[in-house]
Amino acid sequence: MGAGFLPEMAKSLLMTSSLSSRTKLLQLTGVSLYNTSHGFHEEEVKKKLQQFPGGSVDLQKGDNGIGILTLNNPSKMNAFSGVMMLQLLEKVIELENWTEGKGLIVHGAKNTFSSGSDLNAVKALGTSEDGVALSMFMQNTLTRFTRLPLISVALVQGRALGGGAEFTTACDFRLMTAESEIRFVHKEMGIIPSWGGASRLVEIIGSRQALKVLSGALKLDSKKALNIGLVEEILQSSDETKSLEEAQEWLMQFINGPPEVIRAMKKSVCSGKELYLEEALQNERDLLGTVWGGPANLEAIARKGKFNK
Repeated sequence: MGAGFLPEMAKSLLMTSSLSSRTKLLQLTGVSLYNTSHGFHEEEVKKKLQQFPGGSVDLQKGDNGIGILTLNNPSKMNAFSGVMMLQLLEKVIELENWTEGKGLIVHGAKNTFSSGSDLNAVKALGTSEDGVALSMFMQNTLTRFTRLPLISVALVQGRALGGGAEFTTACDFRLMTAESEIRFVHKEMGIIPSWGGASRLVEIIGSRQALKVLSGALKLDSKKALNIGLVEEILQSSDETKSLEEAQEWLMQFINGPPEVIRAMKKSVCSGKELYLEEALQNERDLLGTVWGGPANLEAIARKGKFNK
């Protein structure tokens, strides 16, 4: 055994261990970005948020594998109350455990998306420490949301403002009705995006466009949003029911197939986005092992054999 073998083996094991631990972190469900070592005390934040009732976050899980998540506080343009923030986390946890799910549509009740945070909660959580704690709570929730093994679409009807605009960036895709608007109004409130919206916006449209959108607090109508690559399509209908049906039809083209394959595909893309190349490749390999030789794969091979005869 050469003198250099043991150090090289140790180095290799260390590299493998380091890569796998980071990859496992992404693969695990329910993992938070922040904990007490970051000064984040989740239960304390939850107690504070519980003091601000109003509205609800509703979830319907369809037999077709599509979930419908509704932000429901229409008297305040679907602004997030403290209780709604707590309910959003509960619904994300429910979706993490929905093994039959393939897709998700997020929309707001009564033909508008969301106006962000309820000002009653914002006023009461007035200190810098409160703001940072709320930021960590919502970043945790929306990062878990982005990592869901479901292909997600934000259906923007009416207005998506502030935190509402940030939520749209947590979805894989965005669709808008013709008269709708997305606007990051944070500058006018004397703050910056704090639910992860700025970081995700850079990823979606690039740093130059993101800086314009954020620093200009630009009103992005459907055409502008489409032009800069923030949204995929402008829907034909502005009717609440019909536009939701359109969004489901649009999503179906991407989730048509067995849940285990669609979910593995989404996980693979997440790892490619969040991990280093070597880690992402290892994760892709591991995910392949869950579907190669599986029922959908064997059925497709059998079908292909028939076509070639």
